[in-house]
Amino acid sequence: MKLIVWLGNPGKEYANTRHNVGFLFVEYLRDKWGFEDWKDSKFKGIISEGAIKGEKVILLKPMTYMNLSGESVISLVNFYKIPRENILVLSDDIDMDFGKIRLREKGSSGGQNGLKSIAALLGTEEFARLKIGIGRDDRYDVADWVLSKFSSEEKKNLQEAVFEEACESVEKWTGNLIPMNECR
Repeated sequence: MKLIVWLGNPGKEYANTRHNVGFLFVEYLRDKWGFEDWKDSKFKGIISEGAIKGEKVILLKPMTYMNLSGESVISLVNFYKIPRENILVLSDDIDMDFGKIRLREKGSSGGQNGLKSIAALLGTEEFARLKIGIGRDDRYDVADWVLSKFSSEEKKNLQEAVFEEACESVEKWTGNLIPMNECR
């Protein structure tokens, strides 16, 4: 069993913001893979289940705020006894250019509060993460920038190129088709 976690903030006011690029991407991925509709769970989040190459995969959207994402993840991980190497967390990254994708087997939170929360509650940073660059605009305070909406051009680029590339990386991770260190 594999767990793929998408970081974001619940609520309409956060929809389509840079910080919620993970929530936007998971909708794309869920549709592409034909997974079931979202359903409430006892894990402080909503889940969608399906299978890839015969292996069960759970998509988790924590409904906590970003900085409490670990609460949702740890409850699901403990319930299903999911090994840390079978967890992939997707997040935004302000320090990467817009649209850049990076898949890592492990690493630091890089200051991302959702990743910090998950690492703290799992007791390790030994889990895979896929980051989507949202870029930085120094004219804005960091909090204002990550909570700003994507431009129409950026949204189009997300749908047409960025999400497809990110999907390929996730599919490689789920199928273990190539060694992790060879991914972006």
